[in-house]
Order: sequence, then C-alpha cells, then structure tokens
Amino acid sequence: MTRSPRRLPWGAMARLAGRRALFAAPIVLVVTFGVFAIAAASPFDPVKAYAGTAALGADQETLDRLRDNLGVDQSFVVRWWNWLTSALTGDLGHSGVMRQPVAQVIGERLVWSALLCAVAFAVAVLVGTLLGVLAARRPGSMLDRAVTSLAYVLEAAPVFWIALLAVWLFALQWDVLPAGGLTDTASEQVTPGQVRSHILLPAGVLAVSQLPWFTLYVRQGVGDALAEDPVRGARARGIGEGRVLLGHALRSGLLPVLTLIGSRVPELITGALLVETVFSWPGIAAATVEAATAVDFPLLAALTVLATAAVLAGNLLADLLYGLFDPRVKHSEM
Repeated sequence: MTRSPRRLPWGAMARLAGRRALFAAPIVLVVTFGVFAIAAASPFDPVKAYAGTAALGADQETLDRLRDNLGVDQSFVVRWWNWLTSALTGDLGHSGVMRQPVAQVIGERLVWSALLCAVAFAVAVLVGTLLGVLAARRPGSMLDRAVTSLAYVLEAAPVFWIALLAVWLFALQWDVLPAGGLTDTASEQVTPGQVRSHILLPAGVLAVSQLPWFTLYVRQGVGDALAEDPVRGARARGIGEGRVLLGHALRSGLLPVLTLIGSRVPELITGALLVETVFSWPGIAAATVEAATAVDFPLLAALTVLATAAVLAGNLLADLLYGLFDPRVKHSEM
C-alpha cells in the first residue's frame, strides 16, 4: 500500500500570513513615528542640508523663508501624520536632499540593492550548506576543524574590513575585478556583462559575511541528525552513505537553517549598506546616509518602512518554510 503524500497546509499558511499582516500594521506605525521623533531631535539642520553650500552666503531671512517652505518648524507629530496620510494614498512625499519624489528615489535604487542581496544570500546559503555538510560528515577531522575555524574567524571579521581587503587584493593587487561602481568608467550604458563583473566583489563580500552562520548551523544540524537512531538504522540496513546523508540527515539537519533565514535579514540589510558604500554600488545605501545626515523626513520614513517590511517578510518566510518542510509541525500550530 502506497503512502499518500502529506498535504501542504496552504490554508494554515494563508491564515498565518494574514495574522502577520495585521500585526505588521501597528509595528510600521510605531517605527515611522520613532523615525520622525529621532530625526526631530537630531542636531543636523535640514535647511542647511537642503541649501548646501548656498546656505553659507544666505542671510537669515532667506533661511527662514526656506525653513517655512520646507515646513521644518512644524512639530514632528504633525509632519509624521501628514506623511502617513499621504503615504496611505500612495504619495510618499518629496525628498529634499535628493530633489526627487521619494518613490522615484527608491525605485531607481531598490532593484540594485535587491539584486545584490539576492545573489549574496543565495551564495551564502549554498556554500554554507556545502561546507556544513562536509564538516558534519566526519566530526573532529582536519576538514571539520578547518571549516569551523574559518567560520569563526569570518564571523568575527567586520564586513567593511572584508570589503576593503577584497578591494586591495582583487582590484589593486591582482587587477582581476573592478573596484566598484555598476559599470566601467568609460561606459555610459548599463549592460548585463558589466553588471555581472561589477557585482562579483560586493556580492562575494556580502556572502562571506553571512557564510559563517549557515555553515555552523548546517554542521550542527546535520551532525546531530547523523547521530540519531533512524540514521543509524539506515546504515545498519546497508543503505549507502550518500542516500543516508541526502535522504535522512540532510533534510532534518537543514530545518534549523529555515529559521535562520528570517533572523539574518536585518544583518543582511546592515551589511548591504556597508558593502554598497565601500563599492559605490548604486543601491539605497547612499540615499539612506544622505537622508539621515540631512534629516530628510519623508525619505527616512520610507526607507525605514522598507527595511521593516523586509525583516517581517523574512521572519514570515522562515515560519512558512519550517511549517512546510517539518512534518512535526501541525497545521493548527501555524
């Protein structure tokens, strides 16, 4: 008698996503309110940041008029409420420091940040899983000690230090990869070939910064699974080592990695901002820094909402994947 496949809990997953969406709304409200409050307490003057060098020779009357036009004198509660009500209609406001609508600023840069994070995250998961499995197969071996030692060293290394080291080695010493940017200096058009060559260093550095966590988690999970009774029984029945590893140990050993995916999203975003700055990658890093130093309320709020949504989506994805692949999780628990 053949065993029927386990039904996927699509209904339970939809209910979980709905509950998380309702829970996300007050979080976004609190986060954006906090952004406006912190920005209002900032020592930076948004009027001088908006005017730039022209503010050095401007008289006080001109600065006051500009301050009134920008609405800087309004309380941050009023500015937050005005921004929130406009954002609900699709209007994210106008960025003073970028001289563009906020939606346009994010739209032009988000695709490149998303590409960088996606490539780096995929490489980190694949390489980390491979290294973790290789280390878990023979605990205490030379390979296991080498992999775990490398993982702990990379875990302690700051991402900007890894980025600077990569630029010095691959761009300056060996001259095999471009040091930064999206295209070559003489090129005026973005081509897939140039993007492919220019993304190797920043994506590689960002992947290396995330690699230790996946390597260590997979090593621990697969190592514990290999020591369980079902795996020992499979080996006693003469089942090949490859089938035991792929069919038994790897699936249960990778379950902790699913929860790790969501928890690494904030670190991935922070690391991406640093990597984009070092490599002059045209993502949202430059916009974030300029918005913070210029106290650009609309752009700051929109970028904060974007980062908050990414973190919440990562946690939701981890829970959905865990419920999908772990047969021990009941549908009612999701």
